[in-house]
Amino acid sequence: MLSAEEKEFMDWWEQNRSKEKRLLSQLTIGLPLGLAFGFPILLSVMFRGWYKNMPYISGSQLTIILIAVLLVIVFYGIFKMRFKWEMNEQRYLELKEKTETEATLEEK
Repeated sequence: MLSAEEKEFMDWWEQNRSKEKRLLSQLTIGLPLGLAFGFPILLSVMFRGWYKNMPYISGSQLTIILIAVLLVIVFYGIFKMRFKWEMNEQRYLELKEKTETEATLEEK
């Protein structure tokens, strides 16, 4: 027997699974998470005068570092949301299988 929370999750996931899978939706939710991950790196590179032993970074190196950090932010955001979608989909399929097996057992 499914709990109320599991039934609620199944109803919610049936309504939102296609919306959650879209790349734009994953970006809008995942980018703030990626920024939280990459923001300290950006701060340490942008304000490089606080650490006196840091080697000199030229303008072209700074550009490459910024592009790399932005790529990491986008990758982290998308990867995290895709992983979350897969976990929700797996949970949904397991609950659906559980309801189907319970239904067949009740019929017998």
